[in-house]
Amino acid sequence: MAEKSVTKTTGFKLSVMTLAIMNVTAVVSLRGLPAEAVYGLSSAFYYLFAAIVFLIPTAMVAAELAAMFSDKQGGVFRWVGEAYGPRVGFLAIWLQWIESTIWYPTVLTFGAVSIAFIGTNDTHDAALASNKMFTLVVVLAIYWVATFIAMRGLNWVGKISKWGGMIGTIIPAALLIVLGIVYIATGGHNNMDMSQGFFPDLTKLDNLVLASSIFLFYAGMEMMGVHVMDVNNPSRNYPKAIVIGSIVTVLIFILGTFSLGFIIPSKDISLTQSLLIGFDNYFRHFHLSWAGPIIAIALMFGVLAGVLTWVAGPSKGIFMVGKAGYLPPFFQRTNKLGVQRNILLVQGGIVTLLSLLFVVMPSVQSFYQILSQLTILLYLIMYMLMFAAAITLRYKMKSTPRPFRLGKGNGLMWLLGILGFGGSLLAFILSFVPPGQISTGSHTVWYSVLIIGCVVMVVIPFIIYAMRKPSWRDKNTEFAPFHWEEKSE
Repeated sequence: MAEKSVTKTTGFKLSVMTLAIMNVTAVVSLRGLPAEAVYGLSSAFYYLFAAIVFLIPTAMVAAELAAMFSDKQGGVFRWVGEAYGPRVGFLAIWLQWIESTIWYPTVLTFGAVSIAFIGTNDTHDAALASNKMFTLVVVLAIYWVATFIAMRGLNWVGKISKWGGMIGTIIPAALLIVLGIVYIATGGHNNMDMSQGFFPDLTKLDNLVLASSIFLFYAGMEMMGVHVMDVNNPSRNYPKAIVIGSIVTVLIFILGTFSLGFIIPSKDISLTQSLLIGFDNYFRHFHLSWAGPIIAIALMFGVLAGVLTWVAGPSKGIFMVGKAGYLPPFFQRTNKLGVQRNILLVQGGIVTLLSLLFVVMPSVQSFYQILSQLTILLYLIMYMLMFAAAITLRYKMKSTPRPFRLGKGNGLMWLLGILGFGGSLLAFILSFVPPGQISTGSHTVWYSVLIIGCVVMVVIPFIIYAMRKPSWRDKNTEFAPFHWEEKSE
């Protein structure tokens, strides 16, 4: 996931392989692998299915939209707003910001677990990782440190993000896959349930819930659309980069998930701890126990780097839209470095309140799962709006130049738009069903948090929009008008 505001192209051109690697680093995260490892061989089916109906449609549709509005700010607000008006456009950008805000406690929970496993006593480390108060304190400490760093400006955060992605994601992913291959090749005991087969039992809805979280694994590919004009011959090379990046992404997820399944029995898999436990088990098997704390530090660094980037990312998008008259002046205030101070503080307040849910949830794992599901639900609403808008704009703005266009007619756009919308809708419905494999406590709490959370988060932007005043618009904003506003001038 990352900031989706559209930027102008530069003279520098990206190679196909460079863009493909950017796609991989933007999307791949290892923290979700344990959620799919419980499915055994059938996890590969879910990864491939989600790639076909979500990952590739998202990347391709967003590329056309980004190229279409490459000279205008707003990202998803612009894309949806041009199709359905600023009210619905504001809902889209709001959902993009609020889902990332809800996402912070889940990714930071993974960071807290990584910190717990830096020690050398596995039993003590596992107990510490399950401790609610330890997790709560670490989550809040890391988040607020990242927030205050973001307020100092972002001139060096990009470098941290780049190295954090390499050290905390790419290298550990490659290492996990190599360990899994060597383990099986040298006669290690396979703990994965091979009886499930490639095709899952689709009649069991509760078994599909964790699989729907794969859609969030792939979320963020749309941000690559901003680079569609930064490659030579985009109509040929951009799809090539997307296909290469998608294949590598799917392979990392599938092979990484299998590697965890090989070393940890399905019944013992924990959403928050199993990645670290998997590494520890492999290191113990190969007599490399000293490497456990090192990989924990690497994974923690990856989390910290990602959060540093994201704390200021989506908030910058809604800040830009807010200055165009869609948020009260309070939310438009910046510090002396021009950073959106008040939005960051409000965002931090929301993260703090959500983190306090640790108190009412039966375990760290159940808290992690329910917030992950709420994040998925909100993000999927935004994606459905994006896919629908892309099809609508083919007719509302059919004469507008499209430097990158999906097909000569409208058939390919309809195909990818329906695939993406349908896949997002299916995952949205499934995300409400409590997972059968994970204890989430009371089903009443589960449904209440998800349903009330969705309703409240969708209603809030409409209330803000209805309350807006002409005085909210910053006179210095350079936000371009919508196409119908330009015609009326």
